[in-house]
Amino acid sequence: MNYTGTAKWLHWLVAVLVLANLGLGLTMVDMPGITPTKLRYFNWHKWVGVTILILAALRLIWRWSHRPPPLPGSMPHWERRAAAISHAALYVLMFALPLSGYFYSLAAGFPVVYLGLIPLPVLIEPNPALKEPLVMLHHLLAWTMIALLLVHVGAALKHRLVDRDDVLQRMLPHRS
Repeated sequence: MNYTGTAKWLHWLVAVLVLANLGLGLTMVDMPGITPTKLRYFNWHKWVGVTILILAALRLIWRWSHRPPPLPGSMPHWERRAAAISHAALYVLMFALPLSGYFYSLAAGFPVVYLGLIPLPVLIEPNPALKEPLVMLHHLLAWTMIALLLVHVGAALKHRLVDRDDVLQRMLPHRS
């Protein structure tokens, strides 16, 4: 049994956006000074983050209304538990990471204007005391996301190459 086409589409779209935004984030923080390119990257990073947040909400709604296919009966209990915990953690991070960036941006005095067109609500005023803890939280969450993604991909590959079950196949786009 496979995931629905919508679940697959949302999974892979969010995966590509998360990887792109992590790469963009790592690139822009290492850029010296404040340049037009760096500012553009920051805006793109924010826009992709907001898009991820929206798509994560849609994914969660879809998942609540469409049960995922059951895991193979041959999977040990600890693997089922690890899969449930890691998936829950990925969902938490898909919300926490963009929200921490959003609040960091606001605390730093930079409102977020989605796609340069839609100003998002300013929920907190600029606050230098919050700026540093929020950027540290955002970075910690980003590195946690990277680590969890490595575990997620590693587990998927283990299922394909070692266990030779259909866990990975169920989420591949070409499978109906």
